[in-house]
Amino acid sequence: MKRFTLASLIAVALVAASAVDFGAQDDMVMAPKFEVDPAFPKELPKHWVTGMAVGVAVDANDHVWFLHRPPTISANERGADQNPPTGECCTAAPPVMEFDQGGNLLRRWGGPVDGAPYEWPLSNHGLFIDHKGFVWIGANHSQDAHILKFTQDGKFVAQFGKFGQGKGSNDDSNFGSPAKIIVDPTNNEAYIADGYSNKRVVVIDGDTGARKRAWGAYGNKPDDASLGRYTPGEKPTPQFRGPVHCAMLAKDGLLYVCDRQSNRVQVFNRDGTFVKEMFIATKTGGDGSIWDLTFSVDPEQKYMYIADGKNERIYIVDRLKLELLSSFGDGGRQPGQFFGVHSIAVDSKGNLYTSETYEGRRLQKFVFKGVQRVPRWQGVPWPKK
Repeated sequence: MKRFTLASLIAVALVAASAVDFGAQDDMVMAPKFEVDPAFPKELPKHWVTGMAVGVAVDANDHVWFLHRPPTISANERGADQNPPTGECCTAAPPVMEFDQGGNLLRRWGGPVDGAPYEWPLSNHGLFIDHKGFVWIGANHSQDAHILKFTQDGKFVAQFGKFGQGKGSNDDSNFGSPAKIIVDPTNNEAYIADGYSNKRVVVIDGDTGARKRAWGAYGNKPDDASLGRYTPGEKPTPQFRGPVHCAMLAKDGLLYVCDRQSNRVQVFNRDGTFVKEMFIATKTGGDGSIWDLTFSVDPEQKYMYIADGKNERIYIVDRLKLELLSSFGDGGRQPGQFFGVHSIAVDSKGNLYTSETYEGRRLQKFVFKGVQRVPRWQGVPWPKK
């Protein structure tokens, strides 16, 4: 795979960083517009509540899949789960739930099971439905060195890697808190954003789990040395700072990788050859600005949608130009606002779905209203009618 030296990239990267920061808010551009659906999803049964929501995906039937962490729900919220119960409400929902387009709950399953042939993660993280209908689940606890694969009914299919056995970014058999998985339908290769502990993208066979290839930032050999905290204005680092929080493959074969705390998206060919990068909200510290991304559903996938769980926005980017066009959302608890917007997915109609971690803990739907003339920041996308 082709590699680039850091020195040859600094000038381009700094120009990119300054070009795609928040910018002026009074310009008008042509970009997709969305409105939140405040009635999606419908209420859950059995006094169920959800914890930190760390995955959302859409399958071939446009059903929406949602992943959360029941252990993050406090005893105060789970009164009915206590022994003895302290009240009628509430109880933890199963970690994996499937909804139809109307927001009705369909299937639900998941979680640790005594004697199961798999190791449920200590901290499940990331959800994907592949072209064969299989459900993939990642993880982000420091001891979670594996990923899981199930049928849509929750029947176990495969586990790749073993709990507690991760040996770093050059381990051929295990992972390091793997944040998200996607599968290429053209060759059934799974790309893993690996992850919170490791600092790489790794590609495996989607059936056998056999390792195919792996790389770090700029296509370099991965190196797990600590890069320290991000400092605004610093030179781009030659390795992923991490977490390597997502990897998404476009139809044209370009792979977009989230280097979350470095506030950057790096683009690669399937073989790991570095192509280009962009930076967004470069003054962002802490959790960083690049959490997850997906693409519009037009044939060219003209637009890229990026979730920023620190600044609480969804960015709309020209995918090939890596040009920031517009954004929507804001911090808050009401529909259309976010707290810890973590994951994002799109259905065949172009509607977006998001999940929120930390105290956000919910699933939201944003209805696609077409490409329109919109401001650089669209605000909270509340319905006009």
